[in-house]
Amino acid sequence: MKLILDEGMPLRAAAALREAGVEAQHVVELGMGGASDLAILDRAGLDGSIIATLDADFHQILATSGAEAPSVIRIRMEGLQAQQLAILLLAVIKQTRDELAAGAFVSVGTKNVRVRRLPIRK
Repeated sequence: MKLILDEGMPLRAAAALREAGVEAQHVVELGMGGASDLAILDRAGLDGSIIATLDADFHQILATSGAEAPSVIRIRMEGLQAQQLAILLLAVIKQTRDELAAGAFVSVGTKNVRVRRLPIRK
């Protein structure tokens, strides 16, 4: 699986994920620092990546657009260090691999992981 880490994520988390065998890039590494959420969604859709973010806006965009991809993992915890984030993302990917491959919005809180398949219907 390919992963794009949004700007709020530690840059070093992408390197930690690569060391663990995940094809991960931070938006800054892609030359997309400061890019809009729509631009990041477009990029992820073109190269088949999953977006990891702290930003709730991706959920809103996916819900209103009716899009079936790309999948998004929203981390609802702040202050995670790069290694902690990488470990968390690896666990979430393992737990939700099938849903992410099919198109899903995954929300990760301190106590649970929620999955909604795409497209999101009202």
